[in-house]
Amino acid sequence: MTLIRRGEIVPTWEHFFNDFLNNDLTDWSHRHYSDTNTTLPSVNILEREDGFVVEMAAPGMEKKDFKVEVNNGNLTISSEKQSENKTENKKGKVTKQEFCYQSFSRSFALPTMADTDKISAEYDKGILQVTIPKREEAKPKPVKQIDIK
Repeated sequence: MTLIRRGEIVPTWEHFFNDFLNNDLTDWSHRHYSDTNTTLPSVNILEREDGFVVEMAAPGMEKKDFKVEVNNGNLTISSEKQSENKTENKKGKVTKQEFCYQSFSRSFALPTMADTDKISAEYDKGILQVTIPKREEAKPKPVKQIDIK
């Protein structure tokens, strides 16, 4: 939300119309939605001294629902989940049947300092955590005291 400072007491129609058009309602890029028109899971990316951590919020899923891949310097986290809820009456006729299909895919370009051979992933309590260690040469070196001769 953007705060707008105005010096007028009563807003004019011109400002109302401009504010409406500048609102996020006009963003039709669907950047927060997957191909199935569901929202994408939120992601936190943390940098630490020894590596990076990608945390993805995906409650209600199981670790078997995820696919984590590294290909050509890109980390891709994807998921496909299908479920079927079928209700039948005593004569075997279907009275209600619901299908559910959810999928998403998110890709991240890995920095050159990432050690792609040692990437690990863990899913616990609705959070998928992918740990990306840094290469040894990219880690910060401790301060070294040099003797003066």
